[in-house]
Amino acid sequence: MSVALICLLFVAGFLSGAVNAIAGGGTFLTFGALTLAGLPPISANATSSVTQFPGYITSTLAYRREFAGLWKSALALGIVSAIGAFGGALFLISLSNPSFRAMVPWLLLAATAVFAAGPKLRPKTAGESHPASPLGLVLQAATSFYGGFFGAGMGIMMLASLGLASGGDYHRLNALKNFLSIVIAAVAIAVFVGAGALSWLHAAIMIPAVALGGYAGVAMAKKVPQPVMRWLVVAAGVGLAIYYFVTG
Repeated sequence: MSVALICLLFVAGFLSGAVNAIAGGGTFLTFGALTLAGLPPISANATSSVTQFPGYITSTLAYRREFAGLWKSALALGIVSAIGAFGGALFLISLSNPSFRAMVPWLLLAATAVFAAGPKLRPKTAGESHPASPLGLVLQAATSFYGGFFGAGMGIMMLASLGLASGGDYHRLNALKNFLSIVIAAVAIAVFVGAGALSWLHAAIMIPAVALGGYAGVAMAKKVPQPVMRWLVVAAGVGLAIYYFVTG
């Protein structure tokens, strides 16, 4: 691996962590960098999931107070999320790289649209929390399937589905979302490891960079307006989609 490629992966990981801390959407950067580094699309997608995993853990720990008392809802939603993620990850590895490659630009466009609409998808009112509804569980299963399969924009989708599933204020929903992201990513990673779809060398370069970027992003969040970062991520998503359409 060349020095230039190592620098590309490290910078992309750092920016991904920073973007996640400010506005979300860091998966666009890690997936894009890994594909530019020459990894096949399925391996790039699987490895990108690994690079994001530590951030889910630290985000959940940051919400440990809000998470108190949520275990009953979290358990039911976690079981549904694990099942959905398992199905999505299995579906991914059942595809050939050319088949998944053909889907990537459309998935990127859809994920970018969801990410751009993120503020409108977030619950507008606190609402009253309640046990997860059947409709909410179905929506969470669908979101988890997508998370195990591709994952970009999953957080925004999950906030919307959890608002219907269990209600409550934004911080409660975000605490649940972070915990369920751990479940989804852990199940998907286990499937990817079993299938030999990961590139541990690329992941080893990006994981510390993502962690450093996440730490720096907290300070950057106080200086850089979220709308600016959001539209930069949207531009990255559209750019990647165009790249895949053109090179497909």
